[in-house]
Amino acid sequence: MSENPETITGETTPSFFARASVQTEVLPIGPGIPFGLERVYNAELGIGGVYGSWGASYDNAALRTFIEGRLGQPMQDDEMMNLAELGFLHRHHLPDLSEADHLELELEVGARLLREAALVNGWQPSEVQGVLIGMSGPVATDYVAQVARRAGLPEHVLKVSVHKACDGSMGALHLALNPRLTAENQLNVAEALQGKKVLVGGIEGLSRFTSRARDKNALQLFGNGAGVIGVIPGQTMKFLVGRSHEAFDQEGLLEVRMFYPYAGPADDGSLVRVSQETPDHVRVAGRMHEPEDGSPVVMAGLMGMVKLFVRTGVQVVAEVMRDYQALMQRLGTPDKPIAVAIVHHANYKINQLKAKQLGKEGIRFPMPWLLSEFGNVSAASNMIAFLRQLPHIRPGDHVLFDGFGAGTYYDVMAVAFGR
Repeated sequence: MSENPETITGETTPSFFARASVQTEVLPIGPGIPFGLERVYNAELGIGGVYGSWGASYDNAALRTFIEGRLGQPMQDDEMMNLAELGFLHRHHLPDLSEADHLELELEVGARLLREAALVNGWQPSEVQGVLIGMSGPVATDYVAQVARRAGLPEHVLKVSVHKACDGSMGALHLALNPRLTAENQLNVAEALQGKKVLVGGIEGLSRFTSRARDKNALQLFGNGAGVIGVIPGQTMKFLVGRSHEAFDQEGLLEVRMFYPYAGPADDGSLVRVSQETPDHVRVAGRMHEPEDGSPVVMAGLMGMVKLFVRTGVQVVAEVMRDYQALMQRLGTPDKPIAVAIVHHANYKINQLKAKQLGKEGIRFPMPWLLSEFGNVSAASNMIAFLRQLPHIRPGDHVLFDGFGAGTYYDVMAVAFGR
């Protein structure tokens, strides 16, 4: 795994809003909400997108006071995590807002992300033919439809809402690229979007989501963040191999309330329920182990998170890499490597341990840590990490995407770049 010394020591990394390439403003909602976006485009690949955050930026020192205000009680020294060691130096949080202000804020943020992601790719919003968004706890059940409309996308654009916790954006990308994911009698999203202009991302208002949480670990780790990319499936991004895996978290190591419609396990026993909300809106909803007290999130300690994600995560990545190596052998390029892996940033130690365990299986590729200014931003993290790595990807490169989230859900895929 590639280490970034600045991330680990916390000495020199500024806040996201302080980056010279970030465009910032204050959105006139509530007391005024800071908002920043960064645009990224790789002309060689014909792929770009935007990422950003909203809310005040708290470094690790200032975070304690913020959390104590939320809880209405002091934090003990032994309750504070070593966040720099976990790879997180800043995260973005909101003041108390009304439900109406939360809705307006996230609709405006989402619409700007979709509109700007289209424009970065040289598309008008009216040209977009598909939009797939991963969200852990949507502010509205028809959030994707609302932001698509506000962004100026066509009314008939194919909309896919994916609720698989932190795996949501990777579940969305996998659906857009892999035609073998769709069950019989369901719309085949990948086939429908082949060769079309598509926006894929993760939009996570986690400061709102955790505002009523009492879990002190969750309050320290999570924050707002979003990333949306533009792809033309089969052209600018080509699917090679991939696997989608689910294994219900029986122990409730990471409990998450489902703020979205969920009708129960599917007839085939899958934890994921796919429904056709309207002719042009598909919802993918994954079952979660929900907190019994109705709170938004309850999580085990760090070792619980390692137990939850590493063992099965390594297994799924290893299976995909076996499929990849077999494909490369058939194509006559057995030595073609994975140039880089874009891994969900749950925390640095989880990714570090995954890299170590994969190494024991003989699987090695760069896994850079790229999100120190955001905290854990759930489904947004893979998209932000990809956009930060995008300038370094070359035509012909093969890249591994590794998503995992509470539930638990895994979407791992290898893709090729180049038009």
